[in-house]
Order: sequence, then C-alpha cells, then structure tokens
Amino acid sequence: MKRLKQSIALVLVLILAISLAACGAKPEAKPADNGSNASAGGSSLENKKIALIMQINLGTFSAQYIEGVKEQVEKLGGKVTVFTADGDLAKMSSHLDAAINQKFDGILIDHGTAEALDQGVQKALDKKIPVVAFDADIQKPGITVLEQGDQKMAEVTLDKMSKDIGGKGNIVKIWVAGFAPMERRQVAYKEFMDKNKDIKEIAAFGAASQNTALDTQSQMEAILKKYPNKGDITAVWAAWDEFAKGASRAIQQAGRTEIKVYGIDMSDEDLQMIQDTKSPWVASAAVDPKDIGRIQVRYLYQKLHGDQTPDKIVLDPVFVSRDQLPSSQISTAQLSEHVKGWGNSQQGYTDWLKQAEKQPAAK
Repeated sequence: MKRLKQSIALVLVLILAISLAACGAKPEAKPADNGSNASAGGSSLENKKIALIMQINLGTFSAQYIEGVKEQVEKLGGKVTVFTADGDLAKMSSHLDAAINQKFDGILIDHGTAEALDQGVQKALDKKIPVVAFDADIQKPGITVLEQGDQKMAEVTLDKMSKDIGGKGNIVKIWVAGFAPMERRQVAYKEFMDKNKDIKEIAAFGAASQNTALDTQSQMEAILKKYPNKGDITAVWAAWDEFAKGASRAIQQAGRTEIKVYGIDMSDEDLQMIQDTKSPWVASAAVDPKDIGRIQVRYLYQKLHGDQTPDKIVLDPVFVSRDQLPSSQISTAQLSEHVKGWGNSQQGYTDWLKQAEKQPAAK
C-alpha cells in the first residue's frame, strides 16, 4: 500500500511539472506592430503634440506650407500648434524655449538663424525632443534640415530671363540678406552676373516685413519714376514671391508691361498672377509649399519612430512659366496636370508611415 501511495504521488508530481512547463512555453499574444502604434521606445505615435515655430508667417506661400504641415500631422493622429515670431529672432528663440518647456513631442522650425536657435535646439535634443527644420541656418548633429534647392531655383529663373531678353539689358534685383535660402540664391545670382557681362544691375533693394509685397510695390514705383523710359529697365529678378507680387503690381499699374518679372516660390495667388496675361510676372521656380510641410512632418515622425534620418534634405524645385499653363485659371492643386514634377512628392514617405495614416487616433 505504501508503494502504491508513493507511485500515485510521483505520477501527480510528473503531471503537475508537465502542466507548468506547457503553460510557461505558451507565447503571449501581441498585436502586430506595423509601425503606427509604437516608436523604438515602445510609446504610441498617435496623439503627438507638434510645435511649428516660424520666423515669419506671411502670404499665401506660408499659409499653404502650414496647411501641408497640419494635413500630414493630422493624418498621423497628431495636433499642430503654430508659433509665429513676426520676423523677430529673439521672439522665435523664446517660442522655441516655450515649446520645450511645454513638453511638445516634436518641433518643426521654419527659417531662423543658428545664432538665435542653436542653444534652444540643443536644449530640445538634450530632452530627447526631435527637431526638423526648413530653410534654417542651423548645422547641428541630431537635427534634419530641409532646403529647396535654392541655387537651382535661382539658376533656372535667371537663365530664362537671359534667354527672353536676348542676353543683354538693365535689370532690377529684389533680394534681402539674413535668410539662409536668400543667401544661397545670391550665390547663384553672383555667378550668373559674372558670366553675363551684357546684363547690368541698375538697382537692388528688398526688405522682409509684415507688408513685404506692399512695401516692395512702393519701392518699385519709385524706381519706375527714376527710370521712366521704355528700355530703361528690361526685367526684374525677384528672389521671393512676396517681392515678385509687389514689383508686378507696380509695373502693371504704371503701364510698363514691357518689363518682365522672374520670381521664386509658388502659391495659388502667385499662379493666378502668372496666368494673367496682363501681369508682368511670367515665370517662377518653386517647390510645392504644401509638399514642403508634408515632407518636413514625415522626417519628424521618422525620428519619433526611432529611424535614422539624413542631416540635410534637398527638395527638387520645379520651373513654371506662363507658356506651360492653360488659358483657364487653375490652382496649385491642378498644376501637376500641366507641369511635370509638381506636387505629390514621395520624399520621406516610408511604408510604415503610409500604414500609420490608415490608423488615426480614436476620437
């Protein structure tokens, strides 16, 4: 009897051991991770608070850029707060500090200088807040900076101008220092002028303000009075669309339609002016402002996801001239039907980001 009891006890111990082993070997069920729900640290990528810190928010280009930023963030279940410095770099630096102190999950920067922003950017990086900048003069390990291919934009518009005026004539340059994209455009302008000795710069001006287009218009009106005769001015090269708007309005109102304007950047308002056969603005080079915003957000979310991103991203510009466009008015949303390469850029668009867009945060 004693042996029987011992045998039964042994069998029960073996059964219990086998059961425990089986339970321990059973894997825990986990939801599939397609990249939309977890970053490298395991936290959700939904409901992120994103700060967009802008040196200046001016005109339809900025408005469409902000639209692109908000569109892409909202597709990924996040929310954007826009901080505008009105051209004041000290205020921009203060906004950056505020975004860090308010514990935003990611920071986007639009323009600005290293002198004003380096300290704040380093503070953000130290607190593990990812930063992606656009057209900002910042070179700091750990952030990604986007630029538009500014020298290329300047080159193609200047080359078009030279071709249209037969390689000779008097031109007006509208440009302003102190902005990284403007400085790059100036490099191309200087190289162009050095090679084209028969093209003479007879006037140069430009300033960034809250009323840039209106101020430019007033200054261009003064120059037209200084050079009142047909042939005194052959063309105007404007390094920013706000400059091109102001110059074009002054020329058109003065009836000096022999003077043509060549600009940089593109918005719905710009496109409307270029399509107007009465407008002197005939061509521009640009990257879709909405695409800029979308691409910038994609690289920020890559950082949030734990992906490695390049230090520098150059966006490919597109040249747009009036002779490419239909007689009926179109918007930049329709521009891709007429100009190859415009809009719908896939830069920075990873497979997991596309998948993440299909699973927005629960409302």
